[in-house]
Amino acid sequence: MTDATARLDPYHVVADIDRRIFGGFVEHLGRHIYDGIFEPGHPAADADGFRTDVVELVKELGVSTIRYPGGNFVSGYRWEDGIGPVDQRPRRLDLAWHSTETNEVGLHEFQQWLDRVGSDLMLAVNLGTRGTQEALDVLEYANSDATTAWTDQRAANGHPEPFAVTMWCLGNEMDGPWQIGHKNADDYGKLASQTAKAMRMLDPGIELVVCGSSGRSMPTFGSWERTVLEHSFDDVDFISCHSYYQELGGDAQEFLASGVDMAKFIESVVAIADSVAASKQSEKRIMISFDEWNVWYLHNEEGGQNDKPEERGWPVAPRLLEDRYHALDAVVFGDLLITLLQHADRVRSASLAQLVNVIAPIMTEPGGPAWRQTTFFPFSITSRLASGTALRVPVDAGTFTSAKLGEVANVNAVATLDDEGVSLFVVNRSTTDASELRVDLGPLAARFGRDLALAETHLLHEDDRYAANTLEDPERVGVRPIDGAVVDGSTLVLPLPAVSWAAVRLV
Repeated sequence: MTDATARLDPYHVVADIDRRIFGGFVEHLGRHIYDGIFEPGHPAADADGFRTDVVELVKELGVSTIRYPGGNFVSGYRWEDGIGPVDQRPRRLDLAWHSTETNEVGLHEFQQWLDRVGSDLMLAVNLGTRGTQEALDVLEYANSDATTAWTDQRAANGHPEPFAVTMWCLGNEMDGPWQIGHKNADDYGKLASQTAKAMRMLDPGIELVVCGSSGRSMPTFGSWERTVLEHSFDDVDFISCHSYYQELGGDAQEFLASGVDMAKFIESVVAIADSVAASKQSEKRIMISFDEWNVWYLHNEEGGQNDKPEERGWPVAPRLLEDRYHALDAVVFGDLLITLLQHADRVRSASLAQLVNVIAPIMTEPGGPAWRQTTFFPFSITSRLASGTALRVPVDAGTFTSAKLGEVANVNAVATLDDEGVSLFVVNRSTTDASELRVDLGPLAARFGRDLALAETHLLHEDDRYAANTLEDPERVGVRPIDGAVVDGSTLVLPLPAVSWAAVRLV
């Protein structure tokens, strides 16, 4: 066991935490909506066809804002298909995921589901096959309190009051050649600026997210952000980041460095945004909406992409992107959450992609049970315990060498401070060495005027790092109290096995 030390200091402030950092993402993709959140006829379905067992799990997960309806799907979506009488809605081919969309669930139904789970709506508009006028139409339908043709339709469809959607995404991954309506940075930046200006004329109170790069490895990364923001800087509030991670070639140690890659991504985008601000002599600061992030086994061992249904034709709700997450994935996932909190000064919104069945913390079986994947636990615990102010927690614990990222700290941590106490989130990235982390609580004791005591501890670790929760064994992996965690005077002693994630609450 190696030694590690840290100090919790209430003056090491990152920023107040925006609860939207614990957002989620629901796309019309695979079995996410149909057979996932919506399954009429299931024993647990309510009168509107929503699975109540899934509702309870999403509530436990603690997602704040949910981005909808895509994703790649949105770049070919006609939002009008999802309103009005369900039996009159058209079936459409979804080119993004080579599926058939029935449109049984649209804006109204999704808002009903959000009301059940207690989350806010974040809407994406189609700037792939459509443009400014269609964005204005859906904004008027959703948010206007005037009497117009669109708001009359909204009322006739059962929602007289506005939906009052605050956050809007100006398209999705428009830098990607796979995207329907893909554009270069100059053309997209002009369209995004034009659309944003028009949308603000209709509703000045909305917050707008412009598309950044869909990954740090994109060949246009950096130049895309700069060009897009040179056009849209004055018109938007956020720029998006998207990033997914997976273990490649059985290299678990390299996989465990994923949080460092995410940090470099965030810091690079912030630097570019602030450079554009400087060139415009502006005090405005563009924030980050990290509105797609997760572990995703996108590439198979041959380097191909696992993103098309196996069924021929245009299936409805095929089994697609249904990754099975193991303990190692959950540790990396927890580290990504730590990284987001470490950058809470600029990451003011984030969306876990996705929530149910599709690269998801929650899985379901048609007509059968719903269960928690391993990644469920770091998210639900962090969302529940992290509030108030994020604190930097430098840890002295040695390093390992990443082929892509250089020297990487073995132990990574962040803390959050509120009026009642402090929460600490830690990951041991080493594949070989357990660590005993000793944390100096003296500055916090002075801040609260009392000694701090352990209220709860949580450890996610398995000797078999590839253990997973499945339909056959849904509770194989979970969290447990940290054996040997104690507060000794003004020092927290925290044993951390190799490849582990932990959370501690002190009051």
